[in-house]
Amino acid sequence: RMLTRTPSVVAQVFLLLSIVLVIAIAVIQINQQQILSPGLKYGIVLDAGSSRTTVYVYEWPAEKENDTGVVSQTFKCNVKGPGISSYESNPGALAKPFDDCLNKVKETIPVHLHKNTSVYLGATAGMRLLRLQNETAASEVLASIQNYFRAQPFEFRGAQIITGPEEGVYGWITANYLMGNFLERNLWRTWVRPYRKDTMGALDLGGASTQISFIPEDSQENFNSTLQVKLYGYNYNVYTHSFQCYGRDEAEKRLLALLLQKSNTSSNVDNPCYPQHYNAALTMKYFSGSLCTQSLRPANYYPDQLVNFHGTGDPGLCQEMVSLLFNVTACRDREDCPFNGIHQPKVKGNFVAFSGFYYTINALNLSGHFSLADFNSSMWFFCSQSWAQV
Repeated sequence: RMLTRTPSVVAQVFLLLSIVLVIAIAVIQINQQQILSPGLKYGIVLDAGSSRTTVYVYEWPAEKENDTGVVSQTFKCNVKGPGISSYESNPGALAKPFDDCLNKVKETIPVHLHKNTSVYLGATAGMRLLRLQNETAASEVLASIQNYFRAQPFEFRGAQIITGPEEGVYGWITANYLMGNFLERNLWRTWVRPYRKDTMGALDLGGASTQISFIPEDSQENFNSTLQVKLYGYNYNVYTHSFQCYGRDEAEKRLLALLLQKSNTSSNVDNPCYPQHYNAALTMKYFSGSLCTQSLRPANYYPDQLVNFHGTGDPGLCQEMVSLLFNVTACRDREDCPFNGIHQPKVKGNFVAFSGFYYTINALNLSGHFSLADFNSSMWFFCSQSWAQV
């Protein structure tokens, strides 16, 4: 009888020891975690686009994964008014619109962490254009921002104009990070690189420029046009190109300048891209004063002269006029060239489109996945409506 009970006693003792061991390991891990986890860190990024500035607050655990933080956005605020490049003639007026957002940021981040919280401002194509047009004005705008942030309690790391390729790569990183293509949590709740998960290409439509970024089939072959990015211990060779003057606002100015050029009169111009019966009175300076429309500027250019654009709501003619903004003949049947003679490796994989693309799709009541045919028919229907219907 004693012999038959022995295995069951051994099993119970073994089970008990196992439970004790598991609890001990858990307690050690929790205590270690408390020692290793000094809390959260914060960072503030200001995205100074051509049409507006957006303030973002990010937080991440104080210990990083493979030298790259696992970041989450905790606050977002749109600064009132236009983009910073619009303050070229009055840089001093920049500070006031920033105040509302910065006061909210101060409430979001614990006071004792303010002095250790970094602030970065990155300006994109609107400021790239201003710098090309008037370098002094661009410098004054950045100096005004620097003066403003030096009076704030945060650690200001500078205001700079980022390049087109930088903007493209940052957009690509953001899209793939949010889609979980760089990191995922495994069963042990640690961050690992997803197994055999491809990255997505990124299409970003801004106000003054548009970017395409993706990993080409053979990144070594296109070495000159790719940027190497190291994330979570892995290298990625990303092809990126920024098309200056092809952002939504600047492309529209170029279209208006082109319509004026093709019109018989300089005071009343038909616009097939505006809805029927929609009228807009715009100064010549508004659309012909931009660096993007310099080649289309009329000989008799009077900045303050008003031009009346009358909408005719003709999607076919609109498409025809917009296509003239793209020089496809410069590619001469080259496969590695989209337009304007730009070298681009063969596109690969799936793409995600955001920024201006999102707002356009949203206006057409489309979302998520849809075919190009669906997009075209929705666009055709929308553009055929009169202004009263819209």
